[in-house]
Amino acid sequence: MADNEKYIGFIGTYTKGESKGIYSFALNPAEKTLSDIKAAATLENPTYLNISKDNRFLYSVAKDGDNGGVAAFSIQPGGELKELNRVMDAGSPPCYVSVDSNNHFAFSANYHKGTVDSYLISQEDGSLESIVSVMKHEGRGPDPRQEKAHTHYANVTPDEKYIAVCELGIDALITYKVGEDGKLEKVNLLPLKAGSGPRHLAFHPNGQFAYLMTEFSSEVIVLDYHPENGHFTEKQYISTIPEDFTENNQGSAIHISSDGRYVYAGNRGHNSIAVFSVDQTTGELTFLEHTSTEGDWPRDFSLDPTEKFIVASNQESNNLVLYARDEFSGRLSLIQSDIKVPNPVCIKFLTV
Repeated sequence: MADNEKYIGFIGTYTKGESKGIYSFALNPAEKTLSDIKAAATLENPTYLNISKDNRFLYSVAKDGDNGGVAAFSIQPGGELKELNRVMDAGSPPCYVSVDSNNHFAFSANYHKGTVDSYLISQEDGSLESIVSVMKHEGRGPDPRQEKAHTHYANVTPDEKYIAVCELGIDALITYKVGEDGKLEKVNLLPLKAGSGPRHLAFHPNGQFAYLMTEFSSEVIVLDYHPENGHFTEKQYISTIPEDFTENNQGSAIHISSDGRYVYAGNRGHNSIAVFSVDQTTGELTFLEHTSTEGDWPRDFSLDPTEKFIVASNQESNNLVLYARDEFSGRLSLIQSDIKVPNPVCIKFLTV
């Protein structure tokens, strides 16, 4: 790597304050700094983003007045974004968007509507063509915030034959088969601990284990994934907060290192990232440490392309935090915490 090489990242935000939409930034690994923070696209509440595997396109949830949906952008040299189009529908916008590795389909999870949608992507220019499937969930959970279905995550499984869907409102992990035309067919529903509030999921690189972050019970659920039928089975629940922490906490993001050795989970309230080591035989977790996020309400974080750094976003204190990550121990060390960004939510890097 050249001494002056930088990695480009993007930040999804809430635009209820000073934010204008999607921001870009640069990480300089040699200097261990974040810089060049600037607005990359004007968009209302682009709270979650995902980037195509070839780094050519970015997809964002979007709000436009009383309509919500997904917006597509082409990524220009230097990190500028050029909007291609939007596919919008009446009602609240989704809270999560993802794309398959071939950039054929996009998927969104809508918290307010309790739906998971699939979209066709144009193979000519990366724009969104149409909604192919809308799958609506029904039910509720014991927590007052589970008065109805609240779909929070929808992304492909490692084999990309299915999408796994976290249903926060009804405490379930739902699997859909993805047809060649992008249409969804439900194949399984795994009930999870009542009142846990399943939020986000991360797969081990071996494709056999999965790690589910719960929002309400602040736990990681370790799962076995069965690619032959798209089913999951539970094998471990482990807390992400200290036993003596009794204040409000809501689990947020979960990510795993590409070597499969460490899992990282965000805590909003305790304002920390919990670090776990992974047993490579069973997939089960052992707690290592909590690292403060040096701010309020860490909504997301991301490992950089080298995985020597982690960047975290504190939504309520309007700051990004840069950590060094020890690749051997998995532990984090604070580098800088006063990087100002308005209402940051989601962090995504271009891959290398």
